[in-house]
Amino acid sequence: MTRITVVGSFAVGITIRTGKMPIFGETLVGRDFDLGPGGKGSNQAVGAARLGASSSLVTCLGQDQLADVATQLYSAEGVDTGQIRQSAEKPTGAGIIVLNDQGENFIILDMGANDLMDGAFVEGAQDTIEASDIVMTVLEIPVPAARRAMELGRASGARTILNPAPATELPPEVYASVDYLTPNESELRILMGLEPGDPTPTRDLALRLRDQGVGTVIVTMGQKGALILSDGIDEMISSPQVDVVDTTGAGDAFNAGFAVALGEGRSLREAVRFATCCGAHACTRLGVIPSLATRADADRMMTDQTTSEMTG
Repeated sequence: MTRITVVGSFAVGITIRTGKMPIFGETLVGRDFDLGPGGKGSNQAVGAARLGASSSLVTCLGQDQLADVATQLYSAEGVDTGQIRQSAEKPTGAGIIVLNDQGENFIILDMGANDLMDGAFVEGAQDTIEASDIVMTVLEIPVPAARRAMELGRASGARTILNPAPATELPPEVYASVDYLTPNESELRILMGLEPGDPTPTRDLALRLRDQGVGTVIVTMGQKGALILSDGIDEMISSPQVDVVDTTGAGDAFNAGFAVALGEGRSLREAVRFATCCGAHACTRLGVIPSLATRADADRMMTDQTTSEMTG
């Protein structure tokens, strides 16, 4: 069984849907209120477990009621919690998500106890990291913690995945230990010091990013699919076309699927194809955890996509 360790974030997500996005000073009546577990690291750990991997999460929670949301989730989903710490210094992370009728969203985060993670915190999980096939991290935790996760993963012989979300400019030395970097199109631009909507072609920017030392850049591009740039591969992988309900967890589902497929020995192309199926599945349901694919869900979508490509 593939062993995946995610060094990342947990936050409780508070979601509400509205017909249009509010402006300052405006009060809107919404619907579909939901309170549940979130955080990119947590989502990816649950996604990997649901797809059949042995999944461990390294994170920090507060000592409060919101922390119980996390522990109940991991018990239900089979995520290893041996490297989760709790602190009275800060509350458990929380995020507010507003969705419109097109499935688009904006998110406001208070990462709380996640901000207590640093290089030393990650080193406390070194034994778990060293036993892993894949080590993943995100940028909802401080950059020094994410960097140390990649360094320890690389040193142990694991393959390393950095999902740079939410994006920020990174020092070049961070990339030295990253085997796979998985930004979306706006995150790619922010990594390069540009505005999220900069018109520079995505492929050009991904090539520049590779020049900074990343082994493979995989840019997720929504319903268009994902762009792979690595030694010998420069290719778009198409995504299954689905009726979009909520895009909130698509990136986390993609990364979980990618890690699991890599850990199982699939080729880079096949791993990204599997990941796009997981990401597309996540867009079909409201809420992140309910939308994460089971292995049967992902395999079914993978089969349907292959059939569609052959007959298309």
